[in-house]
Amino acid sequence: MGDLTDDQLIDMAAAGAPLIDIRRAPEWEETGVIEGSHLITFFEERNKYDLDAWLAAFDKVAGRDKPFILICRHGIRTRKLGRFLDGRQDFRYIHHLQHGITGWILADHPTERIDA
Repeated sequence: MGDLTDDQLIDMAAAGAPLIDIRRAPEWEETGVIEGSHLITFFEERNKYDLDAWLAAFDKVAGRDKPFILICRHGIRTRKLGRFLDGRQDFRYIHHLQHGITGWILADHPTERIDA
């Protein structure tokens, strides 16, 4: 799994790697999202998740054998999810935004406001 800087995310997204924001709707509303992000919550409250539902949504926007980028608030949840997916043979090119959307915003990159 690769840790990405903001500049690396920009380059990979420009090359077609899908951005997958795994946060919850209230978080998207609070900070906005990176333009073009696919909003697919992984961890619900109390760290519960439905892997099958998440994979079904993931498969609609990204390929398991192609590069994709995971985004969360600080990079902690995406690191956990990335390591989990990395243990599965069908996921090969997992990346995550190292400091999450918070680092992105602190570096003065734009976000899109949404009403989830």
